[in-house]
Amino acid sequence: MGKASHLYAIGIGSNRRHGRFGRPGAVVEAAIARLDQDFGLFNASPIVLNPAHGGAGREFANALALVESKLEPSEMLGALKALEREFGRRGGRRWGSRVLDLDIILWSGGKWRTRGLTIPHPALETRSFVLGPLAAVAPNWPVRGGLAARHLAHRLARRRARR
Repeated sequence: MGKASHLYAIGIGSNRRHGRFGRPGAVVEAAIARLDQDFGLFNASPIVLNPAHGGAGREFANALALVESKLEPSEMLGALKALEREFGRRGGRRWGSRVLDLDIILWSGGKWRTRGLTIPHPALETRSFVLGPLAAVAPNWPVRGGLAARHLAHRLARRRARR
């Protein structure tokens, strides 16, 4: 009997041109196509443009993909990091510009914590560029304490509107 299949919510971002794919939005599209090829795409959000955080410089193109995989989270992280490198991602400063950034946001197995990986993603509730796309493709996915993605996206939008 084979391993059970898991559903993953993968955050996708780019803010640097790629020699083959071009602008960041096209890089995100190519990454979605590649996730479909490698893992089986269940759904993907629209691509949104967002201001850069920290010292990353240029604006980001972001999306979220739901993919199915038999890989456990640590294995999935390794596969995503390999894909980033294949797209030309190089090590550098934490908030630097990047051709491709792939993060495991959630998975169907619930919470997961190892030295190099925490699921749900620790910054999920503060990032509208992740919560918005997540709420678009999986609005009822429980994130924390019975609150679904759509609830958290709504709360974050309200907090930002008060500023």
